[in-house]
Amino acid sequence: MTQTTEAAAPAPRTGKKRTRVQRTRIHRAWFVAAVTFVTIIGAAAFRSLPGLLIDPLHEDFGWSRGTIGAAVSVNLALYGLTAPFAAALMDRYGIRRVVAVALTVIAAGSGLTVWMTAAWQLLLCWGLLVGLGSGSMALAFAATVTNRWFTERRGLVTGILTAASASGQLIFLPALSWMVENHSWRPAAVTVSLAALAVVPFVWLLLRDHPADVGLKPYGAKEFVPKPEPVPGAGRRAVTVLFKAARTGPFWLLAGTFAICGASTNGLIQTHFVPAAHDHGMPITAAASLLAVIGVFDVVGTIASGWFTDRFDARRLLAVYYALRGISLLFLPMLLGPSVHPPMLFFIVFYGLDWVATVPPTVALCREHYGDDSAIVFGWVLASHQVGAALVAFVGGVVRDVFGEYDMIWYASGALCAAAALMALVIRRRPTALVPAVA
Repeated sequence: MTQTTEAAAPAPRTGKKRTRVQRTRIHRAWFVAAVTFVTIIGAAAFRSLPGLLIDPLHEDFGWSRGTIGAAVSVNLALYGLTAPFAAALMDRYGIRRVVAVALTVIAAGSGLTVWMTAAWQLLLCWGLLVGLGSGSMALAFAATVTNRWFTERRGLVTGILTAASASGQLIFLPALSWMVENHSWRPAAVTVSLAALAVVPFVWLLLRDHPADVGLKPYGAKEFVPKPEPVPGAGRRAVTVLFKAARTGPFWLLAGTFAICGASTNGLIQTHFVPAAHDHGMPITAAASLLAVIGVFDVVGTIASGWFTDRFDARRLLAVYYALRGISLLFLPMLLGPSVHPPMLFFIVFYGLDWVATVPPTVALCREHYGDDSAIVFGWVLASHQVGAALVAFVGGVVRDVFGEYDMIWYASGALCAAAALMALVIRRRPTALVPAVA
């Protein structure tokens, strides 16, 4: 984490030659990574809220869970579909500007929900505005920072930045669930809005777009890397990269596995675990606290996954992660009950370690196959993640409305994870030169 600089020591009066002393200081890339980490934590508040809103909105407005799930689905889908365009916009206008605007949009969308009276307003505020803003704060942001500022330790840094979202969930979930249960959902929505706004000054004052802006090499680089010229036509470039990547097999396999990842995490557990546990008599605060515990072990699992990705075959790591996730989901219906017991805690710890451990190896495979375009390609892969999440968020609500329970959706998601494990194993390796960037 350090870089070494040499300074000349004052020459002694005896006339002997001056000696060289070494000073070490932390490379600026780690400060940029720290600011990015804090930014993602601040923006993570919006990800903690959807699962807490389903029952309160159903009780306050009489909206069906399917209707509320549809708004969450729009949010999740836009979170993914916006990501590749945001990555291209960062190339065009810089990271700071895009992220600052995104945080402001999140704050506006969450704050305006306080005055909504109809379901279409939930779709507009929480679905459209928060979805667009959060999409620009998606994992493509972390991938862009990692690709620009780091040559070494990319897997580890990707894991750390991915874990930031889980850390935000850990921070906000208990507080938001307490607000929802004791003071209704509106104070929680305002808290999300204020949390997003509070991070904007940090982004604007401390974040830098490229190492060349401060006259540094990327961490681990042997040569200075000049800052590339702004890339015009961000939208066109994002679409061009998509069409190019779509002609390759690894893209569809990565997109397919990541769609299942989103379906089994954001769409399923994050959206429906709290109401499902509440159906079995568990208090909302207890269920939300279990999700927060997932966030604790998510941090550990994701950072460990980044470390593993720097050392082991990313394809095999993905296969193991998805297989274990699928097995755990098959046991969940038997574990839900009115109280927290040891087998449920074991599931929470196990699922937490696996939650977004899939991100570092997926980013690594994108980088391996698509080179300089990897951040945008990962944005499109992330879009599939959120489409999968959106679909299951909606279907889960419909299943609960129709059958009165969630069991069917747990079993189906477990089977999908088994399929994802097989898909990961057939992704081909590419030891040769990286694919050149799209002009």
